[in-house]
Amino acid sequence: MFSLQVPQSENEWKLVAREFEKRWNFPHCIGAIDGKHVEIRKPPGTGSYYFNYKHSFSIVLMGIVNANYEFLMVDVGANGRVSDGGVFSNTLFCTKLKLKQLSIPEPDNVPESDMKMPYVFVGDDAFPLMENLMKPFSHRNLSREDRIFNYRLSRARRIVENAFGILASRFRILLGQINVCPEKAVTLVLACCYLHNYLRRKEVESYYQGGFDIENIGTGEITDADWRSDRTLLALQHIQGRNTTGSAKGT
Repeated sequence: MFSLQVPQSENEWKLVAREFEKRWNFPHCIGAIDGKHVEIRKPPGTGSYYFNYKHSFSIVLMGIVNANYEFLMVDVGANGRVSDGGVFSNTLFCTKLKLKQLSIPEPDNVPESDMKMPYVFVGDDAFPLMENLMKPFSHRNLSREDRIFNYRLSRARRIVENAFGILASRFRILLGQINVCPEKAVTLVLACCYLHNYLRRKEVESYYQGGFDIENIGTGEITDADWRSDRTLLALQHIQGRNTTGSAKGT
């Protein structure tokens, strides 16, 4: 796990959650998580080790971002052949999450409610449902409440998609095949992530220009960000049949 600015205390996590609720109307969200493939040249003698489902060679960038498109944590370097669930489960972050070593606050009341809910990261179907990791309901036989929940979760989760898109469109080496060994590619990707956070604070207007999806609150229609017209980082493949913990099901 290559930390950038992971919160170190319960109060710091709650500040992240407050910002997500304020900007994206999703309470108790402490980060949006996703993974992307970064294309590399096939390393000599590695066979299909880095070969991914899109028939290219890659390493995986796993990231968590806050409500302001800043990376809280990135993990880079898993070979592209590994499944999405495998990439996540093999990260130090996932280990610490399962062992409750991230100082995440205990379940607390949702604002204006007496219902206690856990603080969660939000992801898509590529990730397992866990006590502190929320994903959408299955798209079959959804109730009205389920559809509303999926919509709210999607709004919060799109932050990480936009962060990856901005990252690749600003550091355009990520748009094509990186012609270096995997170890050097990891260093390049990490440098881009650090620079992304730095420029987000120093040059907000120019750095983010055209970088966001824009939602019409009245109609729900979304205007895609400029980066979506580029060939950008490949999404992780969704795989069915991931195990769900009992505590997550009961939450």
